[in-house]
Amino acid sequence: MKARLLLEDGTIFTGKAFGSEGESTGEVVFNTGMTGYQEVLSDPSYCGQIVTMTYPLIGNYGITRDDFESVRPFIHGFVVREHEEAPSNWRSQYTIDSLLKEYGIVGISGIDTRMLTRILRHYGTMKGLLTTSQKSVAELQEQLKAMSFMTDQVARVSTKTVFSCPGEKERVVLVDFGAKSGIIRDLTKRGCDVVVVPHDVTAEQIRRLAPDGILLSNGPGDPKDVPHAVKMIAEMLGEFPIFGICLGHQLFALACGADCEKLKFGHRGGNHPVKDLITNRCYITSQNHGYTVLEGSVAGTGLEVTHINNNDKTIEGLRHNKHAAFSVQYHPEAAPGPFDSSYLFDQFIEMIHTFKQDHPQSTQQSKMYAAAQTAKLSALKGVLQYAQK
Repeated sequence: MKARLLLEDGTIFTGKAFGSEGESTGEVVFNTGMTGYQEVLSDPSYCGQIVTMTYPLIGNYGITRDDFESVRPFIHGFVVREHEEAPSNWRSQYTIDSLLKEYGIVGISGIDTRMLTRILRHYGTMKGLLTTSQKSVAELQEQLKAMSFMTDQVARVSTKTVFSCPGEKERVVLVDFGAKSGIIRDLTKRGCDVVVVPHDVTAEQIRRLAPDGILLSNGPGDPKDVPHAVKMIAEMLGEFPIFGICLGHQLFALACGADCEKLKFGHRGGNHPVKDLITNRCYITSQNHGYTVLEGSVAGTGLEVTHINNNDKTIEGLRHNKHAAFSVQYHPEAAPGPFDSSYLFDQFIEMIHTFKQDHPQSTQQSKMYAAAQTAKLSALKGVLQYAQK
């Protein structure tokens, strides 16, 4: 079956359809990873986007349920040069074609992905329409013109309920803006008691959970589309240690008074060099984002730049000079990508320990507050049960 990809500049690619039949619109982006296509597919940060893989052969080691980074893929389309129909790997459970069919995602193969990537690098990411229909080009162009970029991606991918991954050590509240499973894995590996909360959680609700620290997760879209999170983070600053990743990094910057802007074509791949300005060491990092913190907006916010991208010198890390809080633009949990930066989770735990030592009264008050709230809820339940009788 034939599939077509139409870009907003009028460029049209015709190739072979795989995955689901149908039609989808989204922002067309590219990822430079040579492996890790399953983690890319299941990364919630790609919600609303049609993802192009620059590596020519995708799907050669199949799909396994163990490698998912979320409960399901959220991408709006998948573009490859060639997809493998007969994967070879002892862990493989089914093909990439089967995965896309299962979740209703349209795929296209057999097109010149180098040409597409060069267009996106030169002109920037743009709107696209991926279809297996027989509509005329004129019809598709009108449909694409009417398309607007999504602004509610975070609400689409965030958990709707609070859930816990129990541990015996530090309690970390993970605010889910589109969190990858790798973040939870790295926290639980360190014995943390992880409580995952929705994106619209309030400062008051977090206090009731009596955390030792707060982690702001990755997620899709423009950070300015999540103003309620910026308000919450501003209230939490100084009250609990905070660690932000990717979108969490951008929201942390906005909460401190800095500003963000959209990059021309973003950073998406597993080989981005990042320099630590404190140690002068360079790390190879995994990245997936389309926005960055404006360097000129950091002055006067209490923030200090700790990391920069060695390719384009954009900001990759921040820390607060007064409060126990820091963030990075890249993914220390990788998946897919190198694990060079997993030490950042250890730094977060160390920050929690130092904060507890420096603020013993604050920590105790937090625990007492949570206990009091629990007692109130128990008493209320008792009253309601009595009234029902």
